[in-house]
Amino acid sequence: MDLSAVVAQQTAAQAAKYKSVAVEKEIPLEADVGLLTITDPNPIDAEAYQADREAHLQALARDGVQVLLAQVFALPTKSSIHGPLAILPQPTTRLPRAKPLPKQRMLTKWDKFANAKGISHRKRINKVWDEEKQEWVARWGYRGKNKEAETQWLHEIPSNKPDDYDPRAEARKARKERVAKNELAKQKNLEYNARMQAKRDEVDRSVARSRMSTASMGRFDKTLEGEKKPRGVKRKFAANEASSNEKERSLALISKLDGKPASKKARVDPRPNPGRTEDVLNVRKAVKFASRGAGSLALGRCLEKPKKRTMSKTARKKMGGRH
Repeated sequence: MDLSAVVAQQTAAQAAKYKSVAVEKEIPLEADVGLLTITDPNPIDAEAYQADREAHLQALARDGVQVLLAQVFALPTKSSIHGPLAILPQPTTRLPRAKPLPKQRMLTKWDKFANAKGISHRKRINKVWDEEKQEWVARWGYRGKNKEAETQWLHEIPSNKPDDYDPRAEARKARKERVAKNELAKQKNLEYNARMQAKRDEVDRSVARSRMSTASMGRFDKTLEGEKKPRGVKRKFAANEASSNEKERSLALISKLDGKPASKKARVDPRPNPGRTEDVLNVRKAVKFASRGAGSLALGRCLEKPKKRTMSKTARKKMGGRH
């Protein structure tokens, strides 16, 4: 038996079992490595699809994944704790969005200071590694790392300390002082933010008032950067369709048109009285006005006394001082 024939037969069987990594298509596949997407523009083979649909779809998927993996393994890599990672490029396919991209957030004073000093923002976790216990413990709170000096059973007392020195009490006092200092700083920050917010609100109100002073009432004025849209009073309209209170609204409108204009609104007695429909005069105010603040008793005495006929000073001069 020829050995070369056996080797050729085994090679052919292995090649039939494992396909080549090279994918050949009439139209090359379109790859977007940034999105890990492969697009096959080639038309579907109708005969192969009808003969065995699952096998045909698996063959198409295999070709697409092979092309994608070949391009991913050709990308530059970076090392990590999980092994080498490929650095993906920017996507080339523009995907539709329901809303526009969010605008870049403006940098705060702290952000600018951190960028200038090279400070990286890192979220502080509530766990810290304990070298003695060889486990993760809480940073603060119950059995926290910050209470370690208060709970340990052995303390080294300096030589310059008195005999009644208690290191646990001193550690607890220092921790309480830090807590009080943080609370004071927090309260000052809240007060400062409240003052700044009040100033910003006052500036917004001043800008809104200045816009209303123009001929167009601020309608055609250019808006400043970061300026909020002023809130206005929304108008309320009655329903167009017929409603149950349409008759009452019509009668109320007619009564307003038929009523006589009054300079001042009459005060209505707030006490409930279903039988009274007209407005009631404020008697106390009328008495006070008539008596010029003297009261009802003084007004009654004035009404009981007969009025004397007096003459003005001008009439007395005309009469030569006689009266």
